[in-house]
Amino acid sequence: MASLKELKGRIASVKSTQKITKAKQMVAAAKLRKAQAAAEAARPYGERLEAVVASLASKITVSASSPRLIAGTGSDQTHLLVVANSDRGLCGAFNANIVKAAVLKARALIGQGKTVKFYLIGRKGRAVIARTFPNMIIGHFDTTALKEAGFSQAQEVASDLMTRFGNGEFDIAHLFFSTFRSALVQIPTEQQIIPVAVPEKAAASTGASVEYEPDEETILADLLPRNVSIQLFKALLENAASEQGASMTAMDNATRNAGDLINRLTIEYNRSRQAAITTELVEIISGAEAL
Repeated sequence: MASLKELKGRIASVKSTQKITKAKQMVAAAKLRKAQAAAEAARPYGERLEAVVASLASKITVSASSPRLIAGTGSDQTHLLVVANSDRGLCGAFNANIVKAAVLKARALIGQGKTVKFYLIGRKGRAVIARTFPNMIIGHFDTTALKEAGFSQAQEVASDLMTRFGNGEFDIAHLFFSTFRSALVQIPTEQQIIPVAVPEKAAASTGASVEYEPDEETILADLLPRNVSIQLFKALLENAASEQGASMTAMDNATRNAGDLINRLTIEYNRSRQAAITTELVEIISGAEAL
């Protein structure tokens, strides 16, 4: 059985931890409102732009002169998995769920005989992926210095990815992030961002004629790279909201668990103290009777 001094030290230690988790919970709750508003505001624009680009792609006859972001490379052998994680922990299974989805996708592709590469945003998932798939990480984007997700950073990542795509480093890029639903629910999501993914329903309706003003090349030359940047930006915003929601929930659970542990240790401390007092009283009474 632990001594009274050890129990008192453990209680003080758990109380200190509880103060940290409570402070982290309050910070996450304060940041969640802003992050959630940003994610929900960007979501309709990102989804609508993706639908517009997919619709255009379904109505264009792919030829040698078609933009590569629509036509692709003509192969699907090499897949790049872009995994967006956070730089900080203490947010429950938020990072682990994203990495798990990417790892399952990578194993499925490898099982089909495909070549898999990784491009990492954030640093929390880097160690796991590097350990599971050594020598498959071809690049990463460090977000440590960022206070919040910005469109300029999304453009920087998109530019790097499109340059690598133009150099033939991969054929298809898949983006993995977490879609925010609530502080309790964050859904790991996979999205193909390069080339444009054409839904089956859209691909079937190719009979409509489309007139472009200005010409088709000018519109697509601006719209396709913008779409990649917007989808990355939307993913970063969704991740930011999901991270704060997961952090708030995890820290709330940690604070409650710390409180339960403090109560148990306090009861154990009181019982041990009472037992020590009772023993001393018995010894004093026994000594008095012996006299």
